[in-house]
Amino acid sequence: MGKYDKLLFQILRGLSDANVAFDDLCRLLEQLGFEVRVRGSHHVFRKEGVAEKINLQCQGAQAKPYQVKQVRAIIQKYRLAKEE
Repeated sequence: MGKYDKLLFQILRGLSDANVAFDDLCRLLEQLGFEVRVRGSHHVFRKEGVAEKINLQCQGAQAKPYQVKQVRAIIQKYRLAKEE
């Protein structure tokens, strides 16, 4: 099980949303097929077939917990975890 598989599992479990590294979350979204556009501190992720856009900003080195929750909801809604 690779690093991003473990991170995906951690996010889907939802037990430690405050303990997700921002850079790792960004790389996971890219591995799931999202394209990123950076404007200042905002990292905006889009993917064809996904209506929502994901807008992330880091909090120190960590992703904000509510944003991890949003990412989890999108992964579950579009069943993106099965693509890996």
